Amino acid sequence: MTPPLAHQATTGHAGASATRLLRPLCLALLSAWATHASAQATGPTAETAGVATLPAPRDEAWPGVIQLHVDSTELDQRIQRVRQTLPVSKPGKLTLLYPRWLPGTHGPYNDIGGLTGLIIQAGSQRVAWVRDVTDPYAFHVEVPAGVKALELQFEYLAPLGPEQGRVNMSRTILGVQWNQLLLYPAGHFASGIKVQARLKLPEGWQQASALRDAKGQVPQAGKDGWVDFAPVSLETLVDSPLFAGKHAKRIELDPPKTDKPVALNLLADEASQLEATPAQIEAHRALVLQSDKLFGARHWRHYDFLLSLSKDFGGIGLEHHESSENGVRPDYFKEWDKSIRARELLPHEYVHSWNGKFRRPQDLWTPQYNVPMRNSLLWVYEGMTQYWGHVLAARSGLTTPAQARDRLAHVAAYLNARVGRTWRNLQDTTNEGTMASRRDKAWRDWQRSGGDYYDEATLIWLDADTLIREKSGDTKSLDDFAKAFFGIATTRHADGSIKPATYAFEDVVRTLNEVQPHDWAKFLRERLDTHNPGAPLDGLARSGWKLSFAEQESEFARHAESSRGGKERAADFQHSLGVNVATDGKLEQVVWGSPAFAAKLAPGMVLVAVNMEAYSAERLSAAITANKGGKAPLQLLLRQGERFRSVSLDYRNGLRYPVLERVGAGKDRLSDIQAAR
Repeated sequence: MTPPLAHQATTGHAGASATRLLRPLCLALLSAWATHASAQATGPTAETAGVATLPAPRDEAWPGVIQLHVDSTELDQRIQRVRQTLPVSKPGKLTLLYPRWLPGTHGPYNDIGGLTGLIIQAGSQRVAWVRDVTDPYAFHVEVPAGVKALELQFEYLAPLGPEQGRVNMSRTILGVQWNQLLLYPAGHFASGIKVQARLKLPEGWQQASALRDAKGQVPQAGKDGWVDFAPVSLETLVDSPLFAGKHAKRIELDPPKTDKPVALNLLADEASQLEATPAQIEAHRALVLQSDKLFGARHWRHYDFLLSLSKDFGGIGLEHHESSENGVRPDYFKEWDKSIRARELLPHEYVHSWNGKFRRPQDLWTPQYNVPMRNSLLWVYEGMTQYWGHVLAARSGLTTPAQARDRLAHVAAYLNARVGRTWRNLQDTTNEGTMASRRDKAWRDWQRSGGDYYDEATLIWLDADTLIREKSGDTKSLDDFAKAFFGIATTRHADGSIKPATYAFEDVVRTLNEVQPHDWAKFLRERLDTHNPGAPLDGLARSGWKLSFAEQESEFARHAESSRGGKERAADFQHSLGVNVATDGKLEQVVWGSPAFAAKLAPGMVLVAVNMEAYSAERLSAAITANKGGKAPLQLLLRQGERFRSVSLDYRNGLRYPVLERVGAGKDRLSDIQAAR
């Protein structure tokens, strides 16, 4: 950035000579003033203002191994007690960091509010700590002379309810994210800091994670309740969360003695919820097989799906290199036909092991967890993962072809109506993570959100896939890109961890051109940077399908409740009136520019009555249908706070729900894309 000018000369040509004569005198006076000022007084500095400069991370090993002991047995109060031994090699200033910027979250979302009771000791001597005034995730200490290790103890207070954050401790399931349970020394790469973790579990509980013991086996609690893990780098530890529970089952998804095996670890509120049919398990095995066929290589030592089935344990979907955290409703297996969204969760997080963890955007990689991330390529990291997640769900049989089409129709419809693109392009939505704007947005279709770079990029990658197929005479596809880009060979570190292979925009373009020559840079930038109305639907047309609308909801829409155990879904009228209405009548969404928007409706209002009868989704549906001829305009009674308002809506286009409609007799490329390999 160019520094601002303190003064801008406005003299013309006539004053130029005088200016040249005065310049030496002015410089001399300024020099004398600066010398005098320096001698008389010192202005504010980082040190006098109480602002410490944090040491920059270096690729140097921290001496010794940090010992981390976590007691997670206090389930009633949801308190995890931490003791940490930090070896030190010299006295003096030391900065300890609480992780803030977490891979997979794309922003500064590790909440330090749960860290309490921090005490640091050197032997029997208590060591004072001072929190940095500009970075509250940094703690400064002075290591006394002759001290070989610092002893830290603190508590992590897990949320007691969803209003405090995601619930990660319940009476039956525990989630351990190590980034919540440790402090680490500043000035070093996370890969250069060794940690040996121990975890105490409630009696009889089993754990599941990507961590192994010193013999390379899956460890379980001893008689004293403690689980011992082999030393790993801080990078590997943070990337290896743990689920544990009272009711647990491990299912191997590979044949015995498979190199780099994959396992499905189930944890549930009740033992009966762990029961799955052979066909359901076979679909998860097919996911592994179809992913192998797509990517052509496994870039891990072993992979563990962590899947909770619970109404109390918080829902989650978070990727890691050798595992993933997944939380769904307790009826995942019992109501299999109603959990379409949930069945797309595991494919998405599994794909991330290749796209996001192994292959990682160059500007998103950071050396440790207190360096800000940059998210410019999330439309690849998340967008292409979303695309392959949908495709692999269909190829493996986790979803049917009809369900997969219904899902795509839903995505295409709401993004096609995303009027916010006229002022905010898709590329800008990748900044959502660093904006830390995780609150729900009232006018989400106008404001746009980080979710757009997931689903709109899905349409972009469908566009690219079908274009490759068309230009190559259907001899090549985006599958070829996946194998070339994500299936490349890797080099492992001596400790067994796997280096991420970073990529830039140019690498994506280069590989696309190697698969099928085209101006891919222009293709992508046009879809990312422009403000054209309407979603990129060329991929649908090239597939032999088009977005259409029907008066009946699809199977996907009828069962579109949250995949992660949330509340009952709202009634969807967004493509007709322009509203989504909760079961209690609350307007969860009002579509910008819709008939409801024109009538001054807003999210948060409560729809009390339809045509003077108490609101229900069935009554609103019937009223919309009754006015198709314009003979029965809708009379709506709404409440906003303590005020009521009556609104008349003469909407005549009936109920509208998105579907895909086959076009012509040409090649059905969509079915080809979703067919098992």
